[in-house]
Amino acid sequence: MTTPLEWYRRRTYLHFDMPISENAATAITGNPDVVARHAFYPLINFTINSKKVKWDPVLKKLSLTSKERPVSYASHVDSHIYAYYAAILSEKYEAHLKSANYESAVLAFRKLGKSNIHFAKEAFTAIKKLGNADVITTDIKDFFGNLDHQILRAAWRAILGVESLPSDHYNVFKSLTRFSWVDKRNLYAALHISPNNPRASGPRICEPEAFRKVVRACKLIETNPHSRGIPQGSPISALLSNIYMVNFDEMMWDAVTAWGGKYFRYCDDMLIIAPHGKGKDLLNLAREFSDLYKLPLHPDKTEERTFTATSDGLTTDKPLQYLGFLFDGKRVVLRSASLARYSDRMKRGVRLAKATMRSRNDLRVGRGEAPTSLHKRKLYKRYSYLGRRNFVSYALRAAGILEAKEIKRQVKPLWKRLRKQMT
Repeated sequence: MTTPLEWYRRRTYLHFDMPISENAATAITGNPDVVARHAFYPLINFTINSKKVKWDPVLKKLSLTSKERPVSYASHVDSHIYAYYAAILSEKYEAHLKSANYESAVLAFRKLGKSNIHFAKEAFTAIKKLGNADVITTDIKDFFGNLDHQILRAAWRAILGVESLPSDHYNVFKSLTRFSWVDKRNLYAALHISPNNPRASGPRICEPEAFRKVVRACKLIETNPHSRGIPQGSPISALLSNIYMVNFDEMMWDAVTAWGGKYFRYCDDMLIIAPHGKGKDLLNLAREFSDLYKLPLHPDKTEERTFTATSDGLTTDKPLQYLGFLFDGKRVVLRSASLARYSDRMKRGVRLAKATMRSRNDLRVGRGEAPTSLHKRKLYKRYSYLGRRNFVSYALRAAGILEAKEIKRQVKPLWKRLRKQMT
């Protein structure tokens, strides 16, 4: 039995219900009959417009494109239920992996004490060890949106070791497959909630009566009409994606290792390292298995690389891109797109800090006070090696773990660029 401290996390965002205490959450989740009868609220959906830097092979330069990423989040009680059942299933899943031969293949959504830097190092080391190798990276298209409900239900049963899901588990499963949601903008508009100051409307989005008379009556609730797909972002969704892939991972591992290769999966990204000449056969096998589990591979995100052992060391026809790094057989470097993305964020951050300083100083001068200078400490912490959790500190950590001096050389000019922007 899991303890509350392992899964409980107080959430303070606005939703259809109020935040609840650890004791209250434990009382609900610890009673299967209550969970079996629980009515889940709709998720709240909104879209984040993020910028993505990509290399344009035609123009031979970096291009900046916008990408919309949907985000959904569950109500407070619902989130605690999902987190509690994720803890139960995680324990079962990890126990299953420990008895399986493919445990090292599953990288994402596990408490391994490692980062993508370590995973990349393991992959590059495996390629070096194999020498003459075919290396394939491929991506499952719309991973969470394509998870088949029948396959997921069967995998859920198998992890629990039962012939049919208990009523509490089934209710959680049903809430994630027949999930419903409301658009945040439409919701706020219907309830006259200010998007700039939503908390002014109260401690919750609305009372149950308003939920029935406005949210339901105005038909703001949409429901998943398909026999596939689960919401991405709930406390249990990531784990369920791994559970869904249990048989797939085992089949891929057995097939690749039978020919002396290595197989890794990081969420929807698969990496196959195979002896030279076996890559295409294993890629075709991956496609067959993907079709079997109703998970189409993304044709535009499937790449094949050939590594060759020579007297000068390992070489490749084209560098392998994996988990944010490029590997050419000898060197590991950061993707140029990652550096460009850092530079763009840094410039925008410094411009905003300068604009804030000017606005603040206009007010100070108006009050007869002396103007202040730019707050550089915060910028240094956010955009240089002086900060602990930023791109530069991450790059330097990667350089150490991967033993890649080239990465240090890549980030060295960033200090001068930051100082120049701040002048």
